[in-house]
Formats: sequence, C-alpha cells, structure tokens
Amino acid sequence: MNGTHTGIRPLRTAASPQLSWQGPAESVSYDEPSAKLQLLQVDQPLFVVQSRNGVGVTSRGQVSSDLSASGQGFELLTSLPNLPIESLGDPSFKAWYGTRYAYYTGAMANGIASENMVISLGKAGFLGSFGAAGLSPARVESAIQCIQSALPDGPYAFNLIHTPSEENLERKLVELYLNYGVDTIEASAFMGLTPAIVLYRVSGLSQNPGGGTEIKHKIIAKLSRKEVATKFMEPAPQKILNQLLEEGSISELQARLAQQIPMADDITVEADSGGHTDNRPLVCLVPTMLALRDEIQEKYLYAQPVRIGAAGGISTPSSALSAFMMGAAYVVTGSANQSCVEAGTSEHTRKLLAQAAMTDVIMAPAADMFEMGVKVQLLKTGTLFPMRAQKLYEIYTRFESIEAIPAEEKDKIEKQIFRYSFDEVWEECIKFFSERDPQQIVKANANPKRKMALIFRWYLGLSSRWSTTGEGGREMDYQIWCGPSMGTFNDWIRNTYLAEINNRKVVDIALHILTGTAYLFRVQSLRLQGFALPASFEQYRPEKPLI
Repeated sequence: MNGTHTGIRPLRTAASPQLSWQGPAESVSYDEPSAKLQLLQVDQPLFVVQSRNGVGVTSRGQVSSDLSASGQGFELLTSLPNLPIESLGDPSFKAWYGTRYAYYTGAMANGIASENMVISLGKAGFLGSFGAAGLSPARVESAIQCIQSALPDGPYAFNLIHTPSEENLERKLVELYLNYGVDTIEASAFMGLTPAIVLYRVSGLSQNPGGGTEIKHKIIAKLSRKEVATKFMEPAPQKILNQLLEEGSISELQARLAQQIPMADDITVEADSGGHTDNRPLVCLVPTMLALRDEIQEKYLYAQPVRIGAAGGISTPSSALSAFMMGAAYVVTGSANQSCVEAGTSEHTRKLLAQAAMTDVIMAPAADMFEMGVKVQLLKTGTLFPMRAQKLYEIYTRFESIEAIPAEEKDKIEKQIFRYSFDEVWEECIKFFSERDPQQIVKANANPKRKMALIFRWYLGLSSRWSTTGEGGREMDYQIWCGPSMGTFNDWIRNTYLAEINNRKVVDIALHILTGTAYLFRVQSLRLQGFALPASFEQYRPEKPLI
C-alpha cells in the first residue's frame, strides 16, 4: 500500500531513540479520510506509526521501547495524548461554576439570551447568562423563577448591565437577584464600580471555620478597558463599603472580608463583539489583561487569582483555539447564538443573521447610553436603523430642546422614523417610566434636553424589541446586535446542516466549537512536531449533530 495515502509525512527525523507501537494492525488507518476520523476521536490517544505500508494513524495500542517486540515492524513516529473537550480551559472555572466545560454563552439583552437557551445549556453542563438588560424587573423575576425551577442546582447566570441614566433600575435588579438567591451575575458595560454591584458582591461574604473568606455571590465582569479591569480585579473601594455600612446593607465583618478578595472572580475580555464594544483585537486584549492580572495578584496575593476569559470574535473552532492558546481560562460566544432556535428573537431577525457576512456590521448610538455618545455594533444589512439612530443623535447634539428643532426636521422624524408625533411619543415615555423609574419623568420635565433624549431613546429602545418580537411593518427599523463573528460563523458552517437556521441549536454549536478546538489543537501539534498534513486536515466541519 502506498505510504502517501494518509497525506501525513515527517519533514524531519526525530532526535529521540526509536520506539515501536504494538496493537491490532487492522486499527491503523492509511488513507486520508480514515486518518482524519482517527484524529477526530479527541477523547482517545493518537499514534502516528510507520510500517512497510507507509505512514498511518491509530487510536489503539500502546508504546514499546523494543522496536522488534511486536514482530509487526511498526515504528512510532509520534503520539498525542487524548484531549477530551471537558479538559479544555481552566479546571478552576469549571469547578467554581459547576460546569463541565470552560465555555459559556454571554448575555444578549432583551431576553435574546432566553430562558430556553440558558436552561438548554445548563442541562448540558454549560453556563449560560440570561439577557436581563432592557427588561423590566417583573420580566426578569419571571425569568429567574423559570430558570431556577428547571435548574435548581444550576449552572446559570443573570446579566447586570450598568445603567448610569437609571441608577434605581440597577439597584432594583441587584435586590431581585439577592432575594432569589441568584449566585452568579455577568456584569457588563460598567465604566466603574457602583454601590449596587458592590452590594451584590459583599453581601454574600462570610467567614468559614478556618478563617478564610467564603464567596456566595460570584461575578463575571465583561469589559475591554484596563482601567475598568483594574477596578474589578482589586477589592471593593472603601468609600462604597462605608456607604453600604452606613445604610445597614452590609455588616462590619463583610466589609473587612471584602478587602481580602477581588470584586470579580472572572474577567471576560470583550473584543470586537456585537452590542457594546470598543472594537479592540482579542490578540492584544488577552495578553494585556493577563499581565495586569499577574501584576495585581502579586500585590494582593488572593487565594484564587482572577481568571481571564475571552469573548468577541469567537464563533469557530479556530478562534476558540487561538483564545485558549493565548492563555484564556474560558471562552464566550455571543453573536452566533442569536441565530439559534433557542434565541428569544424573531425568525426574520434570525434569517438576516444567517445571511450576514463578516463586513455586514456597523456602529450606531446605544439606547441605554444615548446621551453619552456611546455606540453599539449592529447588523447593517436588511435594516435602516443604524442610519436613523445616527440621525437622531446628530440632532440631539445640535439642539437643546424639541422646540428648537426646525419644523422640516421634526416632520421627517415624525413621518419617517417615529411614525408618531413627538407629543404621542412623549405620552408613551410617561407611561413607560411611570412604572419603571418615575424620577426620569421628573428630571425630564425640568430639563428640555433630557426630555428630548428620552423621546429619542423611545425609538432606540423599541427598535430592538421590534426585532425580537418580529413587529410587522417595522422590519426596516430593527436594531440587531451583531459582531463580525456572525459572518465568520456563517462561512464556517456554509454547506453543512447548520446552514439551515432551524437546525441551529446552542448546545450542538457549542459542542462542535469545542470538538473542533480539540481537533485543531491535534493538527497544530503534529505540524509543530514536523509533520506535513494534507489540506483537508486544516478545517473542522460540523458534519452531523452532536446532540
């Protein structure tokens, strides 16, 4: 049999003494397709052997130092240990959150990261973060009840998004999480620490019999800036602790224990993601945050150093492998999950996402931080929302009140964007904030520019809801959070069963990404040991469901 059939060939001679392989000869694969299947058995060891038939691979047998011992003449060229997908990442992450895998799905606001998604993931041993941002406390409470009923022992997490324009809402959500015993939150879009998030962290501290600190309330902070990361890697600020002590929200003991632990257990480094993002490259962010973590750990000597995970741009085995190889303790996926059947969004939106290319994204004003000029990354094809939102922000920066806007501009906004008059929109704002946060109406009545911001935010806020509910007639106003990884994912699964959106299940995709990661690690390990591999080995393709 021709020895080049596998396509694997050594490019240099091994410097180590020759070893032999012993095992069933029929288990050795010499043709390219069978050899690739052997590499795909990542939970089994792999042996690359040389015989009179050429170079072959097998996952069975054992190594011997006696080349003639087997009588079969199999020289061992190299071997790889088994690499089950459960072994990827930092074991302490899995132990801390009670998961099988160092992989979780990030929160997508307005319940896009739905109860169904979190429950499906949790039952399969993955951590999922519910998309609480943008939802009312009553809606979040319903989600907590649903998820806790299905996953009484976890794992699950709930999102806590920083809301500088609605501080009361942030505090209400924290109180809700405390009342229901939610023990893991994913904190996102924070620019600094607030009393609400410090309350969540510190109120769960106690001292064990050995004098150590027990942490009941776990925090994963999703961020992209060093100055923000520093705040979450250091202990809670004394100023906020004093404030919470004065109001009786924490005890003296908890305030002291807070000085022994970081504010977050994990930092998810968020690179070029959908939604809130600084569009930063992951290859720069991860090493920077790891170095910062090591610097802070040297100063505080925490019993458990803060772990660094990677998010933003991860939607394929190749991107996940690159994150793990840079030192990420875990990986996080986001955009691609929106096209899954469990996502709390409309079929129209899912179809648009399934057609997206890597370049089909754009930055546009954010609803929750509109006045600050903060932007989010969105899908730009199939919708006019990004352009319309930008138009509203430009008008907001030019004028001090609704009355100051020229009549012609007001007419365009009312007819082309709102489809309501300014007065009608304001009435809707009054109804909304009367239940959610009445102080917003009081402040707006005293400040014409703030009133204008609330009216414009009405459109920005509803546009994402129209997208999730599939509001008919508003398709061109859909706000769809999306990063370039959505297009990369679509390229990866093109011409596979996952190209059909109704086949996309969040657990299946997670298992394929991790399986592909382990497989590609094996491929790269062989290449680094001096083996040339056929082109077909370079890609992992999801050929069939894994669930």
